Amino acid sequence: MNDLVLDRVSKRYYLHPSSGPDHPAEPRGRWLARKRQEFWAVRDISFQLARGETLGIIGSNGAGKSTLLKLLSGITAPTTGEIRIRGRLSALIEVGSGFHPELTGRENIYLSGSILGMRRRELTDKLEAIIDFAGVRSFIDTPVKHYSSGMYLRLGFSIAAHLDPDILLLDEVLAVGDAEFQVKCLDRVTELHKRGRTIVFISHDLGAVERLCQHVLLMEHGRIVAAGPAHEITAQYQQIGGGFGKAENGKAQISREAEITSVTCEGAHDAATLRTGAPATLRVEYVAYQPLPHAVVDVYFGSVAGGNAPWCQLTTAKLEDQSGIHMKAGKGVVEFEIGALSLQPDLYHVTATIREDTSSTTTVDRKMRCLTLRVEPGTAARGGYYMPHRWRHSPAALVTPGGHAEHDAQQTQTSRWS
Repeated sequence: MNDLVLDRVSKRYYLHPSSGPDHPAEPRGRWLARKRQEFWAVRDISFQLARGETLGIIGSNGAGKSTLLKLLSGITAPTTGEIRIRGRLSALIEVGSGFHPELTGRENIYLSGSILGMRRRELTDKLEAIIDFAGVRSFIDTPVKHYSSGMYLRLGFSIAAHLDPDILLLDEVLAVGDAEFQVKCLDRVTELHKRGRTIVFISHDLGAVERLCQHVLLMEHGRIVAAGPAHEITAQYQQIGGGFGKAENGKAQISREAEITSVTCEGAHDAATLRTGAPATLRVEYVAYQPLPHAVVDVYFGSVAGGNAPWCQLTTAKLEDQSGIHMKAGKGVVEFEIGALSLQPDLYHVTATIREDTSSTTTVDRKMRCLTLRVEPGTAARGGYYMPHRWRHSPAALVTPGGHAEHDAQQTQTSRWS
């Protein structure tokens, strides 16, 4: 039996112009009714979800994902269509919803838990587990206005993580706290799934979507454009660059003497998810319509959370003389081999460009955000990036007062590069 059924669900809003009436004598209400434009945030959505299934919903910003979740949770009503829900439903749309800054952490557990639909007796029974999960026991009787943002979010998620509904709706709530706590969040949601709970999960974290969800919907402009197994749909989303029809940024002229046809990445983990410190290979396939004797291929990584600013760059420009590569007319491929990935855990957009030469302001082709990669924790390192390195250990007994290791057979055995 299905827990959740949506039948041709649509949601319409009206957009009003920012300027005033064309004529001062025209009543503003009449003018607004005449000038308003329809905007369909969600259009003709239909799917059904059986008991115990997990569904992921992905898409670019503005695709209609959060609107759909608000419809499911009853925050807003559909304009057309029907939603049928069987069982107790809880929605976690904003972590820490209902917190009062003047109340202690303990008091806010009862307040926020009640807002989320938990009974007082249930909260009392789960109180210790909620506190331990959040890791804020030392501050539980301190007003939450004194909490750090991380503590605040951890406590908010911990309360929601101990809900016991039949259907759980999640909207970007697993990206709270540090990496260790995010793993705890994923494990908790996985546990709920194993206990037979039905879960709808909206996220830009494709790795988490693949781990948690059996099926995935890909949305764009309020419609479902693809649906199927999680791995297939997330791969399709990555192939189109995490968004449809994105305008090319920048003022550089595009000459189109060559065209980038594909950007893919192969790593030690998989094509969608890499690990810090692990090897990876990034491939840029192209077709040149005429010879380009000094072409330069650049690849930029930018954090999804950090906007459009590039995080780092790979380039074929030679450092010695700043010369490029010779592209013959026809198809070709440039491979960037990365011995140890320096990027820290995060979600990254990849942009690829072809330039005529190292000094030219003319861009031959540019593919903005043509690939989305998730980097997971690998080699432990603090800071903005991981620097590949080797180390050597020399026991103190083998070091002379001058600071140099003695060269003997024992030193060879105990001192080595790693």
